[in-house]
Amino acid sequence: MPSNQSAQGGKAFGLLKSQQREKLEEINKEYMEDQKYRDEDDLAEKLEGFKNKYAEFDLNDQGEIDMMGLKQMMEKLGVPKTHLEVKKMISEVTGGSSSTINYRDFVKMMLGKRSAVLKLVLIFEDKANGASCKPDGPPPKRDIASLP
Repeated sequence: MPSNQSAQGGKAFGLLKSQQREKLEEINKEYMEDQKYRDEDDLAEKLEGFKNKYAEFDLNDQGEIDMMGLKQMMEKLGVPKTHLEVKKMISEVTGGSSSTINYRDFVKMMLGKRSAVLKLVLIFEDKANGASCKPDGPPPKRDIASLP
């Protein structure tokens, strides 16, 4: 591919996503080499999961989760929040220094000892997804006599 300027549509989006994942992977490597997190159990698996979750909700592909991205994330997780609650969550994660959550803040929150609301919701969602109660396969066939 000659340059980024010639990419259009899906190719440009794919290129953007791959660049974003490379940046997130570089940050993951920093955490893997950090002495502070060396004793963390399954650190590589956790960081991979954090990277996927973060990329899923980085809606504008800027490398940061903004207020609308976080609001949509909470709605998707089944815990809708107001704008004020979302602002409070962002300031809790970033320490009030930013109006968006960058990947470093996100990983620090997830690996940290503090229990931020966002962290609790994401952990709860992962546990809920592990024990899926949805039936596998198509629904059973019914005839007219069995309908209410």
